[in-house]
Amino acid sequence: MIKRALVGRKLRSSQMGETLLPKRIALPVFASDALSSVAYAPDEIFLTLSMGGLSAYAFNWQIGLAVVVVMLTVVASYRQNVHAYPSGGGDYEVATVNLGKNAGLTVASALLVDYVLTVAVSISSGVQNATAALPFLNGHEALAAVTLVVLLTAMNLRGTKESGKAFAVPTYLFMLSIALMTAWGYVLFFAGDLPKAASSDFEIVAEAPYDGAIAGLAMAFLLARAFSSGCAALTGVEAISNGVPAFQKPKSKNAATTLLLLGTISIVMLMSIIVLADLMELRYVEDPASQLLLNGQPIGDSYVQETVIGQLAGALYADIKPLFYFTIACTGVILVLAANTAFNGFPVLGSILARDGYLPRQLHTRGDRLAFSNGIITLAAAASVLIVAFDAEVTKLIQLYIVGVFVSFNLSQLGMIKHWTRLLATEVDPAERKRMQRSRSVNGFGLAMTATVLVVVLLTKFLAGAWIAILAMIVVFMIMRAIGRHYERVAVELQIDSSDVTLPSRVHSIVLVSKLHKPTMRAVAYARAARPSTLEGLTVDLDAEETAELTKRWDELRVPIPLRVVDSPYREVVRPVVRFAKRRRNENPRDIVTVYIPEYVVGRWWEQLLHNQTALRLKARLLFVPGVLVVSVPYQLASAKNAPILDDRPAPGDTRRGISEKHDV
Repeated sequence: MIKRALVGRKLRSSQMGETLLPKRIALPVFASDALSSVAYAPDEIFLTLSMGGLSAYAFNWQIGLAVVVVMLTVVASYRQNVHAYPSGGGDYEVATVNLGKNAGLTVASALLVDYVLTVAVSISSGVQNATAALPFLNGHEALAAVTLVVLLTAMNLRGTKESGKAFAVPTYLFMLSIALMTAWGYVLFFAGDLPKAASSDFEIVAEAPYDGAIAGLAMAFLLARAFSSGCAALTGVEAISNGVPAFQKPKSKNAATTLLLLGTISIVMLMSIIVLADLMELRYVEDPASQLLLNGQPIGDSYVQETVIGQLAGALYADIKPLFYFTIACTGVILVLAANTAFNGFPVLGSILARDGYLPRQLHTRGDRLAFSNGIITLAAAASVLIVAFDAEVTKLIQLYIVGVFVSFNLSQLGMIKHWTRLLATEVDPAERKRMQRSRSVNGFGLAMTATVLVVVLLTKFLAGAWIAILAMIVVFMIMRAIGRHYERVAVELQIDSSDVTLPSRVHSIVLVSKLHKPTMRAVAYARAARPSTLEGLTVDLDAEETAELTKRWDELRVPIPLRVVDSPYREVVRPVVRFAKRRRNENPRDIVTVYIPEYVVGRWWEQLLHNQTALRLKARLLFVPGVLVVSVPYQLASAKNAPILDDRPAPGDTRRGISEKHDV
């Protein structure tokens, strides 16, 4: 009942079409991450530039334009990807098909780590923004962030379309709030009434080696670092290429259109905020207590620094408080919902990797609502660990961010270049060749841009925390390789050869006997019905008197099979039985030994406590003995017979295994 209330009723596999997304819902589902980046990307640009003092702030809009150029290039490249590879594998499929398995796994490891970081960064940033309107959250950010992760998990377990409908309204409200705020700001600017930000009166202390004149190598490094931080705005673009199967038909066209809308909206919002913040002389630093000066003196710990959007909204809506709270609320919500992009991308990618044998098969199974439930839960757990480990501090988490996504970008662009080159080798139509050459040029330019960004990110962020993300990618890569080798090894072991169709020489059957009762007699009957070569009962002598009584009763009832008694000086049951079965098997390796185990089946949980679990322990040990088969002979007690059948509908994963209804089994 609790599961039904949280997740909803089960959906049949035939209802998969009902979960597909139209563009108006796909945009908030897949693009909320990229759209929400405008809420923290400007923060990171201003924060980084603040290390060079006020002089460095003059470059904020140029940094923004550089980020815009990269975003336009990436969006154009991915519009080609969704047409060329619409199956949903995204960058992983592009890299695997064109560059090989290792390249594909590198992309997959990078994206998996980046998805986890997306949830951690977005949720933490949302909580941080919320503190502007909810001061009581100060000091409890990690707890609040983990709580939000749990809520998002529950919503996504209900299915992509249902969660998409729930997230669509807040996403569009965020767009509206930013549009209203920036539009109002520019109206006031052209009217000559644009207010200054509350932090405009502060001076910024430049950090070494930027104090004094900041020209030269140090300045170049600072601008590069600011650019790499601003490129956080590009995260989430790849999610659409991974989610093409979730779109309504025509899938590729709808995905490409959504990508174009995403790029256009993100660019307009990002540049509007950066330019407006510059006009309002906004100050945003990493350590306000020491970096901000008022009348030549540090402002101290009493000053609470709000985010860029918080400061803009506070100044522009100083006399319109409802709009201030509306903007802050929408920003906080969209940052939380941005994590939903990862909740859609991670499970899909995980299912593809599980299908290819690089992750556990469980990740390929759909849940009650046709979502990849195991992937959703895995993502939530990993993100929660990161949030707690870094205490939900965006400044720390952002250093780990975007490394993975740009590794993916680079390998995807390289793969697409190889893709077009391969097609050009056989294409003879002039018009089609021209189109392919143009597409290859776009991907080539995209590779140059993303490679430059990746180098900059690695140079500027490696020691600041990016090495943790790289290490995580390496670990995930090695785990997937190990899982892949395991599945390959198992597949080789399970291949059929001539010996597998040869009947065993003889079958020796053993019926385990603890007491002479109905379960035992049923096991004897079943064993006799199988017509083995030899059949015998086996009991373990734990108590001499009870064993003597059992053998006497056995003879009195004239049970038609011999009863063997094995000694157990240390009062063990499992080891003597296993030793006896091994001995029977070793007498002739071509023979098969079958052990019949009678066991009770009870219907109430507390009845389990009243019966020992010897049968379970025996089965667990005998399963590891070569040439020994284990047959459970259940005997349902009255409580089990009367227990209601809870659900006879297909279970999650049944359809994948070829089972359409329970009665088919």
